[in-house]
Amino acid sequence: MSKNHDLQTRANDVYMQLYPHKDVVIDRGEGSYLYDMNGKQYLDCAGGIAVCALGHNHPAFNKGITDQIAKGFTMAIGSIATEPKVKAAELLVSNCCSEKIFFCNSGAEAVEGSLKLARVWAHKNKAEDAKEFIVFHNSFHGRTYGAVSATEKSLSQPEFGPYLPGFHFADYNDLESVKALITDKICAIMVEPVQGEGGLTAGTPEFFKGLEKLCKDNNILLISDEIQAGMGRMGKLFAHAHFDYEPHIIALAKGLGGGFPVGAFMAKKHVSDSFEVGMHGSTYAGNPLATSVVLNVVGEIVKPEFLARVREASAYFITKLNALHNETGSVITAVKGEGLMIGVDTKYDVKGILTQLKENGLFATQAGKNTLRLTPPLNIRNDEIDEAVEKISLVLKDTDKLKPI
Repeated sequence: MSKNHDLQTRANDVYMQLYPHKDVVIDRGEGSYLYDMNGKQYLDCAGGIAVCALGHNHPAFNKGITDQIAKGFTMAIGSIATEPKVKAAELLVSNCCSEKIFFCNSGAEAVEGSLKLARVWAHKNKAEDAKEFIVFHNSFHGRTYGAVSATEKSLSQPEFGPYLPGFHFADYNDLESVKALITDKICAIMVEPVQGEGGLTAGTPEFFKGLEKLCKDNNILLISDEIQAGMGRMGKLFAHAHFDYEPHIIALAKGLGGGFPVGAFMAKKHVSDSFEVGMHGSTYAGNPLATSVVLNVVGEIVKPEFLARVREASAYFITKLNALHNETGSVITAVKGEGLMIGVDTKYDVKGILTQLKENGLFATQAGKNTLRLTPPLNIRNDEIDEAVEKISLVLKDTDKLKPI
């Protein structure tokens, strides 16, 4: 029995059945690669679903952890300032249209905090009953009750109901569908720059400019959920900068810690001033270990040459995939996405494709109903992109092993 199989069997005995576990157990990582318990190498184009911004075992990520551990403390209550927390906050604010930040522990918590801030702002600045939101079909904002109520998937999971009221679903990239939902009770519109779970669909510049104008004209806040698309993945530190719009509130996580669990939400000062002492908080939020990692990871990502390389890698990856599209004809139906958040639609079942890719030494994920999602480390090299496309090509050309949809 392989080491992978033995440990996976034990995992299945004790884990809740919430993930379809793969017959592989990761033992270590280096750069863009992961290695299982038997030493097999995998090119990681999943990246923990857009989390591992610097890949694996990166010196900047490691330094963030070891520097803080060497100081002998990893936890402090929120009312106490620590150097890594202040420096990380200053770094993010100085590179953004927002002026205030609150660190949290996950993307879902960043969304929850954003929703709470929008409601308290509207309560004080618009109307006491302006507590409703416009969100979008094919959205994904998290798993906690506020976040999942804003996620379309909740509509097909009645077993978790009742959900929070006040969320209205518009069509993504369709301004008229948004306009039709605007009432005096709307406090905010929450949108993803690129819909991750929704099949790697990117918003258009016209759509985002239209949302900005609707918010301005109707005294509504614009919340940008950049949990997956932010932190360099679009080739700019913040995703809204790539699409040229300016939100009032921004939700962050995933690449923010490069693999360490941390999130944040940011806001313009006139919005964040609506919060009063005690209105929001979290035990572990902004702890010095997490923010030391943020400081070092974001400090690497924000370098102009790093972001320029992300843009180059994105263009190269998409060009190679489009060439494969032309080569394979109808096997690939579309290449989608922006930056290093890329989707490949095919006429074959993606779950089967992912299994075949894993066997060939490539990790990827599924997005939407049938999109192969590629979210590699932001520092992936061109030769590694060539390797990824070659592995995808081998699987998609061997159609006898794939199941049509």
